[in-house]
Amino acid sequence: MAGLEEQIRELEEELQRTPYNKATAKHIGRVKAKIARLKDEAVARAMRAGGGGEGYSVRKSGDATVVLVGFPSTGKSTLLNTLTGTRSEVAAYAFTTLSVVPGALEHKGAKIQILDIPGLIAGAAMGKGRGKEVIGVVRSADLIVILVDVFNASHVDVLMRELYDAGIRINRQRPDITIRKTASGGVRMNHVGVLDLDIEEIRSILSENKMVNADVLIRGNATQEDIIDAMLGNRVYIPAFVAVNKVDLVDRTVQGAISEEITRKFGSPPIMISAHTGYNMEGLKDRIYDDLGFMRVYLKPQSGSADLEEPLIIRSGSTVEDVCRRLHRDFVERFRYARVWGTSVKHPGQRVGLPHRLKEGDLLTIIIEH
Repeated sequence: MAGLEEQIRELEEELQRTPYNKATAKHIGRVKAKIARLKDEAVARAMRAGGGGEGYSVRKSGDATVVLVGFPSTGKSTLLNTLTGTRSEVAAYAFTTLSVVPGALEHKGAKIQILDIPGLIAGAAMGKGRGKEVIGVVRSADLIVILVDVFNASHVDVLMRELYDAGIRINRQRPDITIRKTASGGVRMNHVGVLDLDIEEIRSILSENKMVNADVLIRGNATQEDIIDAMLGNRVYIPAFVAVNKVDLVDRTVQGAISEEITRKFGSPPIMISAHTGYNMEGLKDRIYDDLGFMRVYLKPQSGSADLEEPLIIRSGSTVEDVCRRLHRDFVERFRYARVWGTSVKHPGQRVGLPHRLKEGDLLTIIIEH
């Protein structure tokens, strides 16, 4: 592992020394691809060396899973207790949480699983500390809450780097890039829209992964990093936001400065909370709900009124087919048609099929064969 880390450090220093321009772009692409490959190799070695320890295999439950990510002693356990009432051991010293502790949050009708994981440390992506197990849990999340406290707000940078090194892409859409290996013909590229990269940069990147024959299709613009991620094929794309804990311990001026600094670095403002006093917990719950992209759909029996007390919680963009699969595995095969009242249709009670996309607040009747 030390050998890999040394290689990575030397290559990163070379990148910093090399100015980016048209003449150096091809070389820089190859170096970036090599760094990414070596980091993947280091992570894979760490995973093989450890295996998942006790408490790390957590069955996902509810409508979505949220993971609290932070350094030790930022207050993750206290936050889990405050949000969900789960008893996660809390103490005023580092490394209290030694396994993954799940809790259940119910908010606006959604059942959300919250996971308190051991604190990340620098080098976690490479397997330091309990990094290998922790990263495995984070990669399966639907949303990441990056938790720092008012005394260590700069930790956001380190946490973001650890997540990036572990192949986790925060608040980014998966690039629309298809790379298909071929038997011959070299690297051939097609693209739709404006593309700032040229074919030589792409060839250079692919050659680092021994891909000398491939068809590449890129829709939209792409960076060298996007090509590397598509080539390696093991990246996950997860929404995230920053929560700053323990705000009750500093004044408004300090809070404002921290919020401004994180907004500048992260691209969106953090939510300011105090898990100990309960300050802004409802705001945090709303932020979790909104960032998970939930919406409510109300089921209406064929002859009767809709149940407006118990909505079905689904993710935004869901179709009638998604709802059918959620209700019963046979509903898709037995489906005849559905009727919808709401903003997703042009007139009340409109007849729709399985591909119809629903919207927040729709009323839905599903007609199946008996």
